[in-house]
Amino acid sequence: MNIDFTKSALLEVDVQNDFCPGGALAVADGDSVITPLNEIAGRFKTACAPVVATQDWHPAGHSSFISSGRTPAEGEVLWPDHCVQGSAGAEFHKDLDMKPVTLIIRKGFRPSLDSYSAFFENDRKTTTGLGAFLKGLNIETVYLGGLATDYCVFFSAMDAIKLGFTVYILRDAVRGVNYPEGSVEKAIHTMKNAGVIMI
Repeated sequence: MNIDFTKSALLEVDVQNDFCPGGALAVADGDSVITPLNEIAGRFKTACAPVVATQDWHPAGHSSFISSGRTPAEGEVLWPDHCVQGSAGAEFHKDLDMKPVTLIIRKGFRPSLDSYSAFFENDRKTTTGLGAFLKGLNIETVYLGGLATDYCVFFSAMDAIKLGFTVYILRDAVRGVNYPEGSVEKAIHTMKNAGVIMI
């Protein structure tokens, strides 16, 4: 894999304890993304290229939690309590090498607004600032891995495409929730049709 590190960034999405085996919202085999991410992150670090990690960072009682008692809007998914601010579940997995990481984007911290994408909150208007950060570094290409393929990776990839980046998904460094059934396959199909490149 030939990477132009002068114009590329690596985005590691939500590699947190609650999304890994044993976590509150575990993705099957979720921790298997760590070894390939560490390997490529090391290459980015050596090249002094940016590595960005996102972190779900929900306040207790967040509106996306089933425990909120809220009736979900049409098409919305409510989840078990997860990645609560300051909890062990919100921490990055202990095996994820954080030394190459140059920026951490915390998302989902607004009590009534969830955030799947690394670039925008779920209202599709409120920005995390990541797009401007990468543009300011003259980044043109984003390499993406992490959790989960059909939610936070998917929305991050689609937003990166909309913002004009070339986007590569590292297939061995992503795993999906697959809820509802078939959502991973659908997400991959949609991303490919949008121009996301699977490698």
